[in-house]
Amino acid sequence: MSDNVVHALAGAGGGIISMLLTYPLVSISSRLQVQKDTTSPDSYKDGVDAFQKILNKEGVPGLYSGLNSALFGIAVTNGVYYFFYEWTKSTFEKSSKSKALSTGQSMIAGAIAGAATCITTNPIWVVNTRLTTKKSFTEGEGEAQPIGALGTLIRIIQEDGVASLWQGLVPALYLVVNPVIQYTAFEQAKNWLAKRKGKLGNADFFLLGAFSKLIATSLTYPYIVIKSRMQLKQSSDESQRYKSVLDGFRKVLKHEGVAGLYKGLYYKLVQSVLTAAFLFMAKESLFKYTLRLLMLAKMK
Repeated sequence: MSDNVVHALAGAGGGIISMLLTYPLVSISSRLQVQKDTTSPDSYKDGVDAFQKILNKEGVPGLYSGLNSALFGIAVTNGVYYFFYEWTKSTFEKSSKSKALSTGQSMIAGAIAGAATCITTNPIWVVNTRLTTKKSFTEGEGEAQPIGALGTLIRIIQEDGVASLWQGLVPALYLVVNPVIQYTAFEQAKNWLAKRKGKLGNADFFLLGAFSKLIATSLTYPYIVIKSRMQLKQSSDESQRYKSVLDGFRKVLKHEGVAGLYKGLYYKLVQSVLTAAFLFMAKESLFKYTLRLLMLAKMK
């Protein structure tokens, strides 16, 4: 088994662990991102209010709406990303005398991996966004009931066509810059720290992951908001429908002001930083254990 595949498996496992640990923050930040009307009694004033209302109306399961699709999505996303990232990285390393990637090489590797991941996994995140924000229901007896990931997928295709599974792909491709920034910052900070400290441990990878994700998310958050809204079923109301990324920016600024582009930022930052920190720490450990298991298997 090639190192690229081992990295992909370790990345998928690390993503699952990090998502399980931080998913309630995903739910809260996602609901705040897509909320346009803040005057309704059911609207969320902030993250704490969202947390309380979700618990009161939906209980603890409400904080984990769409978890199954998110775990599947993060496993596929990280698996695809790490496979292409490590494949590109190894190509650069073979053609260079130095094993440390330059800033430009890190950015190219991140861009290639990010684009491949976006195109492959966008349908998963369209389904997950609608599940997480409770935007896909079927009428039961007395009240609306969630229809699950498969039911949501079928409904999207029936009502909006297969192409709608790639709603929000354009801002998602713009957001390729997020992991580019993240992994570039991570690689350069790791190289800098390794030169001064030598061998790095789990705590170092935790802090490096947190640091790199903090920078990336802070710089790209408005696009995250637009992407989340474009992944929802678009309104028939012309003033509420986003025809493009630029149109989305214009309408958010017109109706909600600059603050509308940063809804849920604090909780997204906390979630993203913790997820990245746990991911990098778990991924490095899983990579080492997987290599050991493979070596043991070969010896037998």
